[in-house]
Amino acid sequence: MRTRILLLCTLAALQSSAQDPAHSSGWVVIPVPDYQALRAKAFPAEPEPEPPPVEATLTRIDYDLRIGGDVAAGQARITADVLRDGWVRVPFPSGLLVREARLDGKLVALTPAVAGKSGSQSVLLSKRGRSVLLLDVAFPVASKAGDQTLRLPTGESGVTRASVTLPRQDVDVGIAGGFLSEKAEAAAETKWIVYGGGQEPLILTWRRKMEDHRSALPLRFRGSLTELLGLGEDSTSIYAEVSLEVLQGAAREVRIQLPDKVTVNQVQGATVADWEMKPGELTVTFLEPCQQTAAFTLAGEVRLPRDGTIDIPLLRLLDGEREAGGVAVEVLGAGEIKDIKSQGLETADAAELGAMVSGRQSPSLAAFRLRPGAPPARSLTVNVARYAQQAVLTANIEEARYRVLMTSEGKTLVQARYAVRNNQRNFVKIGLPAGAVVWSASLSGRPVRPGQAPDGGLLFPLAKTRAGEEAPAFALEVVYLVRGAAWDDKGQSRLALPALDLPASRTGLTLYYPPLFRVTAEPGSFRAAAEIGPSSAVLSAEGLRVSSEAQHRPPNAAAQIEAAQQFNSSAAQLALQSLVSNYRATSRGRKDAALLPIAVSFPAVGPSMFLVSELTGENQGPTIDLSYQREKKRGAK
Repeated sequence: MRTRILLLCTLAALQSSAQDPAHSSGWVVIPVPDYQALRAKAFPAEPEPEPPPVEATLTRIDYDLRIGGDVAAGQARITADVLRDGWVRVPFPSGLLVREARLDGKLVALTPAVAGKSGSQSVLLSKRGRSVLLLDVAFPVASKAGDQTLRLPTGESGVTRASVTLPRQDVDVGIAGGFLSEKAEAAAETKWIVYGGGQEPLILTWRRKMEDHRSALPLRFRGSLTELLGLGEDSTSIYAEVSLEVLQGAAREVRIQLPDKVTVNQVQGATVADWEMKPGELTVTFLEPCQQTAAFTLAGEVRLPRDGTIDIPLLRLLDGEREAGGVAVEVLGAGEIKDIKSQGLETADAAELGAMVSGRQSPSLAAFRLRPGAPPARSLTVNVARYAQQAVLTANIEEARYRVLMTSEGKTLVQARYAVRNNQRNFVKIGLPAGAVVWSASLSGRPVRPGQAPDGGLLFPLAKTRAGEEAPAFALEVVYLVRGAAWDDKGQSRLALPALDLPASRTGLTLYYPPLFRVTAEPGSFRAAAEIGPSSAVLSAEGLRVSSEAQHRPPNAAAQIEAAQQFNSSAAQLALQSLVSNYRATSRGRKDAALLPIAVSFPAVGPSMFLVSELTGENQGPTIDLSYQREKKRGAK
């Protein structure tokens, strides 16, 4: 071998020297592994094909069975494809009872299936390609409550076809795990062709066909009709619920008697196919003859007088052996039923007529049910009285008044007074600015302790008065302190007022500011105006007291500064007094709810301006933008 390689290399070298005279002849020697590597690169070998993912597949199962008594016997034709050479095991579906197996007309032996794989039996095949096995099989037929069931296994076959012959006619068959492709009856036998597939078994269930004599019997049924009428200003709406209980035969349609001028607009129900309205009658047709129960609803309208004596149109269910139900009448709008006259009806509670009537919240609702054993003639007459609708005041803030004292240290003391009219509200929610501390709260001059809403707002109790615009107003007062940033020589500040869950008709605000500053209000929802007293009577007395205090203000700037300092010391003293009161209450074992806010006298000192606003909506916190600048000292250059 080595000699052969050397000879080949010599020949290659000779050819190279012959072609290129510049190179001299000689020997080239390379190792055998290098030569083999060069040859493999020059002549690459074809890669071997990958082995199939499975050795064999169960392609198709065809059953040809005939049922005799409690056994279904016949043949099963199994088509299997072998994908590799050598011996391959092909498992059968679980549940096959095999009596004999043949391959190409020759008997073959069956072996138990390998543990961990599907199937109870298997066959060994050595030929690659498609093979068809013929199996003689038998299956038990289960019987229960007049139904017979045949269960055919499908295993992992892609296609399963079953041809089943039953020596009987007039049977109803049901299929599970597949579908019925063909059914034929001839020569006192029935043949089915069924297809299935996948992991689910193919289940056939049949029973003798029962002759239906029910539809040939005369129709007998009991019915219930519940009617609801809404007496409106222009027209009257009619809603009705109808239910049937068939006692004999089958109901293909039902008829309802309609009074004059009644128009049916819609009929709804799961079993309703169509409906037709004729003069004095409504016919409702079902999708299929009803043999047990049926229910549907209808909606219509009729024009009746607006008020006075009104004859109520009553619907009747025709052809029924017994009719139940009732009628309910309600007045829509401002009105009530004054007098009632009925025949064949008796007064009932709204809950007795079902959810359609009991769910109504009208205060003027009269309900009646059909009187058992009453004559067929029925009538209902009501006397309706209408009233003029008037707006009813629920709660409103007639006037809001604020007094605000601002200091250059950033402290703001606010006294909020509201003239409230209330008929139904129990509380008013006031959302104070962030960081506000309540000093005092009173209702009609009496101190109250506010509660706290889930969103952090304060709940103040309201006194209820009589309804109407004549309801008297009462005063609600809140005093709180807010700490902010100290003022510079020049800048801007924003004053935030409380947000109430009631609308305020008009608002007036008196702002007291430090005397060493000049303050102006920016354009917004508030505008400057000449100061006037409150227009509400409950606030005017307080306004007189304010005017009296204004007359006793310090006349000069020094006195105003001294009064402002007194306010700061009073605030600190009040905070200390509040802390001492809390400590004493805790030491004595009292609850915080027993403590009432202290009464605070508002220190109206310093120069002021008056601002007004017309209307403030619900849950809106008004704001005022202010511009301030420190006044220059007198005599300064």
